[in-house]
Amino acid sequence: MADRHPLFKPLIFVGGLIFGFGLGFSHMARPEVVLNFLKFEDFGLLFVMFGAAIVSGIAFAVMPRIRDTAPLTGSRYERRLKPFDKNVLIGGAIFGVGWGLSGICPGAAYASLGVGNVTILWALAGMFVGAYAQGYWRSRTADTSRTATRAD
Repeated sequence: MADRHPLFKPLIFVGGLIFGFGLGFSHMARPEVVLNFLKFEDFGLLFVMFGAAIVSGIAFAVMPRIRDTAPLTGSRYERRLKPFDKNVLIGGAIFGVGWGLSGICPGAAYASLGVGNVTILWALAGMFVGAYAQGYWRSRTADTSRTATRAD
């Protein structure tokens, strides 16, 4: 990986500030708003997601035509697609259940702290424990498959 520009981390921080402010401003950092969306009672989240998708889509379409490489990382612009497999389907379903139970997605959970929702720390703790458990499970599974391959 190319050396990163010295402004990489500060600009990532600024991007996070803008993201968090937007989530707070649009009330998407409030779990009750997200749960109302999931119950098909409030479609505000849909408009926020469409707005973000439009801005991102334009940036992803225009930037490779302006520059060959990303200005902060020096990496070439290219499509990096993950194949659609059972892990994507199962992981997406598990993520959806967690989103529905907690009423908030990971990005909005952090922003929710900024609007004073301290209770969301329980959901964040659950996310960390769940991610750790999945990483531990995957590393154990990988170790088992490597051992089985060497034994053959």
